[in-house]
Amino acid sequence: MSGQMVDRAKSTLGAALVAAVVAVFAITGNSGFAHAQDLTVTIKDHKFQPTELRVPAKKRFTVYVINDDPTPEEFESTSMKIEKIIAGKSKGVVRIGPLDPGRYEFFGDFNQATAQGIMIAE
Repeated sequence: MSGQMVDRAKSTLGAALVAAVVAVFAITGNSGFAHAQDLTVTIKDHKFQPTELRVPAKKRFTVYVINDDPTPEEFESTSMKIEKIIAGKSKGVVRIGPLDPGRYEFFGDFNQATAQGIMIAE
């Protein structure tokens, strides 16, 4: 292959790559990430930290739950229809949404008196 043909092939490949990236941006409506937002919640002393999370309405997002307690806890929400047990001293992933604008309570089923939080979709 001559030098000109190689340069032309590189140029065509580069243009195709740019077009693919632009298409991903256009389809996702954001910077190309699959999730609008990733959040982290920690369970410590049978409490969620932070207790309030703000998330974008109408978009999917991921919550990473870190359980620093030695006992299992549950990340549960009846309004969001979520129920995920996180073993003691471990991590879990909860994919949520899209949610309508509003307030959604979540709690730890094993320690409901202390493990409580609210998710606000706006």
